[in-house]
Amino acid sequence: MENLVTIIHVIACLSVIGLVLMQHGKGADMGAAFGSGSSGSLFGVSGSSNFLSRTTAIFVLVFFLTSISLAFIAGQKSGTGSVVKATESSEVQKPSETKSGDTQSKSSSGAQNIPK
Repeated sequence: MENLVTIIHVIACLSVIGLVLMQHGKGADMGAAFGSGSSGSLFGVSGSSNFLSRTTAIFVLVFFLTSISLAFIAGQKSGTGSVVKATESSEVQKPSETKSGDTQSKSSSGAQNIPK
């Protein structure tokens, strides 16, 4: 389920980026009035803004919904326990074996073996 939501999230993200880059700004019409560009477009004069803005709004809505869904899924996975309490209750691991195969005892420490 999480993988499906992640895939939809990435597709929505890339779609929003692409659609925003395809739209022209409000200042583009002023430049076209002075002859520096073409005022027509593939979808017509006003059709592109309506189509692209509506499609962008739909993909933004999908993006926000998948973001909230992924946050909810991540919150359910992590649990409600405290990290501090989890480290306090965990057991101390046994020391690793030496090269000779003997296991060191827990009571021996390196400080006791220092010559005086």
